[in-house]
This record gives sequence, C-alpha cells and structure tokens, in this order.
Amino acid sequence: MAVKTLTRAGTDIRPFKVEIPEADLEALRARIAVTRWPEKQTVDDQSQGVPLETSQALARYWEKEYDWRKVEARLNALPNFITEIDGLDIHFIHVRSKHEDALPLIITHGWPGSVIEQLKLVGPLTDPTAHGGDRSDAFHLVIPSMPGFGFSGKPSKPGWGPEHVATAWIELMRRLGYDYFVAQGGDWGALITDIIGLQAPPELRGIHTNMPGAIPPDIDALLQSGISGANNPLDSLPANLSDEERRTCEQLDFFWKHSAYALMMGSRTETLTGFADSPIALATYMIDHDAASLDLICQAFAGKPVGLTRDDVLDNITLFWLTNTGVSAARIYWENKLSFFAAKGVSVPAAVSVFPDEMYETPRSWAEQAYPNLIHYNKVEKGGHFAAWEQPQILTQELRTAFRSVR
Repeated sequence: MAVKTLTRAGTDIRPFKVEIPEADLEALRARIAVTRWPEKQTVDDQSQGVPLETSQALARYWEKEYDWRKVEARLNALPNFITEIDGLDIHFIHVRSKHEDALPLIITHGWPGSVIEQLKLVGPLTDPTAHGGDRSDAFHLVIPSMPGFGFSGKPSKPGWGPEHVATAWIELMRRLGYDYFVAQGGDWGALITDIIGLQAPPELRGIHTNMPGAIPPDIDALLQSGISGANNPLDSLPANLSDEERRTCEQLDFFWKHSAYALMMGSRTETLTGFADSPIALATYMIDHDAASLDLICQAFAGKPVGLTRDDVLDNITLFWLTNTGVSAARIYWENKLSFFAAKGVSVPAAVSVFPDEMYETPRSWAEQAYPNLIHYNKVEKGGHFAAWEQPQILTQELRTAFRSVR
C-alpha cells in the first residue's frame, strides 16, 4: 500500500494507491492450506452456524482460484485518497461526476463490509446517462472507510464511536469543498447517517437509509430484553400493533436471539485475536452476519450464486485479512452506546428503502413517526442486508428517486 504525500499539513488530501505485496498473498494461501478443521455439524441446516461444507468450499476457492488482483485493479481505477481527521488517517474514494451540477453524496458501509460494498454503485450514480438514467440524477460520490476498517487508520485509544465518525464525515465533505450534500448508509452506515441527520449540519439536504432506525424506543428496549432467551418479549407487545408492526417485532426478536457475534464484538473485542491469525476464523465469523445473507453466501459457494458471487464475498474478506482489521473493525461495537434500530428524532428530509430480506422490514407507520420529514418510502421487490453489494441496480434507482426533491 503506497501513499504519495503532497504536503505535511494535517488537512491535506493525499492520493492513495492499493499495492499489496505478492508475499502477503502467498502467505495467505499458505495459512489457508494448513487450516485445522472441526467435525461436521450435527444438523443439516444452518442452525449451528456456517456449515462445514461452506467453509471448506470457501477455503478451496480462496486458496486455489481466487484472484485479489482483480479487485485491487477495480479499486485503483477509482480516485482514492487519505486525509487526516482528528489525528486519524481516513481513506476514501472520491469520484466526481462529469455533470458539474451533480448532487454530492457520502455513502457509509457497515460491518462486515468495506468500500468494496459500494463499488457497483459508482458508475450508475456518477454517470447515470451511461447506465439508464438522466443527467439530472448524477451524484458526486464520496465513499470513506470507517476508522479501523480497510485502509483507514486504526484508533489507538477510545473515542471513535459512531457519533465521532459522523462528525468526521461532515468535516470530510467540507474539506472536499462541498457547500451541500446528502448522506446514505446501511448497517453501521445507517446509524452513522442517522447521526449526521441528528447533527443536521447546515450543508445537509437529506439522508437515505436502507436499515432505518425507526422502531419506537419502548418496543426496541422490550425486544432487546429477550437477547438471553430467558423471556419472550413478544408476549408483552402493545395490543394495538398492526399485523405489519407485529411482524417487524418478530423479525427483530429473531435477530436479537441470534446476535451473539455483535455481543462478542461489543464486549470482548480483543478476545477475537484469532481474526489476526487465522483466515478461516475471520471468514466464517464475517459471513455469519444474518440468516438471509448466510443463505446467499452458502448458495454462492455451492455453485448457485443469487445476488452475491464467491468473488464478492472474498474480495471483502481478503481486504480485512490483508489490512489486519478484523479486530480493529470490531471495536466500533465496543464503542457504540446507541441503539441500532430505535427512532432517534431525525427531523431532516429522510428517505427509507425497505428490502424484503433485511433483518427487519420497517413499516411505513413507524418510518413516518421516526422521520417526520419523510420524503420517500418504498418496499422494493428483492434484496437483503447488503443492498449496495447484492442489488446495486435497485439501490441506485432508490437513491435517484429519493433525492430528486432535495436537489
């Protein structure tokens, strides 16, 4: 990885190029080759986690066929930069549209994601006339790597929670010279985007989220109380919920009862040291994010890709491995003190896209309560948690439609 420094001032923006030594790739393949495997799971489904056959298929492809240089070339074909904000190097991709009146947009990834999640959006968003859109739909695009992720710096002391990341992103957009912008995100990116909306800088024209923080806080707290499985929050839900709202509660109850990965990262981050030592430990943990996404990934490695390919999955995991960010990226869970899903009082113009295989489907009734200035709400026909990665065409159209009224 090489960075060409233009000057030494803290606010400078430096060009960046991804250059992974071949020795690092050889070392990765060697580690995969000597993986010590456990016995096969005792069930024929995914109820015990990532099936052994999926893990072994992933390992075979990763060691024998996968080519990191392809995604490295895709990254380097885009303008990459690093700038220091609050003492930490922040990596970001910045692609300006050829249409000068384009709307500046900052998109934030989540965990276990990276800027690789958004690569499929770059062309359609910045050059809509080449991708079935109108020039009036063009965006200037900024895609940063969160602290501790990818090519951004790793915080050496506490303090880089989602609120700090949100203020850093506002500073980044100002540093790039944008007098106004909009923001978008899913997963952690959704929470950070909500916080940008709460901070409501004067430059912000609106936000879009595909994982809205829209659950009434009392219901959110009730559902979280069922994490241990010792009680059933669904028995205590308000009686006046609609069928759609109750269904959302059932989805979130399922999530909280299967969120051990998040609880571990949020409480015992450094215990996950195996992420820095074993590629397969890192990979299996990362792909077991949610049931629907794991199912997609299992299909991909069984030779039946639906939405995500083997290369999609391994491009992202390999980035984590090569940058040794498995543990540093996990620390944002430890830093966070906010609810992912509860409404937060965002009053700026907000747009919501609901993907059917997301961890929960947000009802319009709750979206309208959470975002009183709701400018767009749509339930799309397919897609899940990693919308930009899995269904880039749908998300592109959602962003074009959502932000037309704030241009």
